[in-house]
Amino acid sequence: MRVRTRSRRTLTTATSVLIALGVIAGCGGGGSEGASGPGGGGGTGVLNVGMPNGPQTNNSNPFLDTSAGASLGYRAMIYEPLAMTNPVRPDQDPDPWLAESWEFSEDFTQVTITAREGVTWADGEDFTAEDIAFTFDLLMNTDALNTAGLPFSDVAVDGNTVTVTFESSQFVNQTRILDTYIVPEHIWSEVEAPEMYEDQEPVGTGPYSIDTFTPQTVTLVRRDSYWQDLPEVEELRYTSYNDNNAQTTALANGDSEWSYVFMPDYESVFVERDPENHKLWFPTGLGIHGLWINNERAPFDDPALRRAMSMVINRSDISSVAHAGLYPLLENPTGLPLPAGESFVAPEFQGQVAEPDVEGARAVLEEAGYELDGDTLRTPEGDPVTLTLTDPAGWSDYLTALSIIRDNLAEIGIEASVETQTVDAWTDAVNAGGFDATLHWTNTGATPYDMYANIMDGDLYKPIGEASPGGNFGRFQNDEATAALAEYREATDDNARNEALYELQRILVDQVPMIPTVAGPIGAEYSTRNWTGWPTEEDPYAPPQPTQRGALEVVLNLEAAN
Repeated sequence: MRVRTRSRRTLTTATSVLIALGVIAGCGGGGSEGASGPGGGGGTGVLNVGMPNGPQTNNSNPFLDTSAGASLGYRAMIYEPLAMTNPVRPDQDPDPWLAESWEFSEDFTQVTITAREGVTWADGEDFTAEDIAFTFDLLMNTDALNTAGLPFSDVAVDGNTVTVTFESSQFVNQTRILDTYIVPEHIWSEVEAPEMYEDQEPVGTGPYSIDTFTPQTVTLVRRDSYWQDLPEVEELRYTSYNDNNAQTTALANGDSEWSYVFMPDYESVFVERDPENHKLWFPTGLGIHGLWINNERAPFDDPALRRAMSMVINRSDISSVAHAGLYPLLENPTGLPLPAGESFVAPEFQGQVAEPDVEGARAVLEEAGYELDGDTLRTPEGDPVTLTLTDPAGWSDYLTALSIIRDNLAEIGIEASVETQTVDAWTDAVNAGGFDATLHWTNTGATPYDMYANIMDGDLYKPIGEASPGGNFGRFQNDEATAALAEYREATDDNARNEALYELQRILVDQVPMIPTVAGPIGAEYSTRNWTGWPTEEDPYAPPQPTQRGALEVVLNLEAAN
């Protein structure tokens, strides 16, 4: 597969004026350049971004998901990837970014990357293929930074191209490879412990540099030597609010213009405060949330029981009541969110809609030897079917969903109770298999592989009591599923890959290792009072969430409202 450069979304209108006068401004902790200058369309103004993540530590290491840069999302404004991918439209070709083009080998064990010319780092040094090679070499030799677990074998440079070789097919990891943030060799080669590096004065190729940093607010200013048209937003102010309520209040009163926060009553507390300008869009990628069932605890080791449970779950209520409609409804029985997963659905499941079917579930149970004794479902051995539903205290949307599921299961005689735990205790229990059933999310990616592997991969299986943080929390063991996942990873043609994917869907529908409930959103709230050009359902050019890599593409498309 070969991908060549194509024009990215136009950033300026036909009437935009290129600013030819540059001003070098003094700055604080980040050593940033001026807020206006040559090289692109000009504009003025501040964009206020917020996240409900509490006080931050001064750490901008782009490879650490625990850093302030990742938590608030501003790393995407400083460091740039090889290509800009779009998880809300996973079948869309990536936009070339720091890579002018790339080509994967037929077996996806090698990728050859051509570096873009004419790009400079924020300190004036030229960006080259050596920086790309250094970054992949850094990941290859630093396990703590290689969070995607890419099996690197070799990295080589030849002029303006870099060839990265892997130990196995990386078809399922193409997006992760292209998403890699590239760092400057001339700075990072001097870092002794990159996994501990706080990177407090980050130097990237992006259009912004840090001006000031406090635990509550990080300010970025536009620099004048960016390789693309300059964004109209001159200054980005990232504020970290203490909790969801504080963030919601800031959005409602206009102090915050862009965020991702769950608000169960968003219509009254946000939209109605300024109906003309207060907007939100919560699209889905290829990740979901679902009820993970412990497949090794009787009687839930019986696929017929799990299938009946899935048949009575009211997903519409879970989406609209528990998640306030912000987590999109899952209708297809394969668990694939639509429209993101439309092109991946097996022919036999296309157009199907999963709706509650109590009578059908009772028929499945009767055929499997279960008996409804009054209001109690009894196993073929005569034991009552009971289970405990657990999730962390304070996770109101999950707990409301569990209450809905409890009531749904009562319709087929299953007595369920809802219990809460601390986040730490719950995490330990999920990883070690210490639960009956719990709501949890899945991984997501450019294909459904990540979701299905997270649910069904036998290579991730651990006995109850041993931690399995990588997935398969339900302890599902099915040789056919594990083989289909391997076939999907290693296949060299689309027909074989599609058949493996369709087999995974059949297994999920028949064996129900986990019950899909809602789609995982990549959403955001935003205001059009000062800035327009946000991604929408009608124009889904990027994920709207400010902590995604695509956040840079969003900012580059924003225009002053007046």
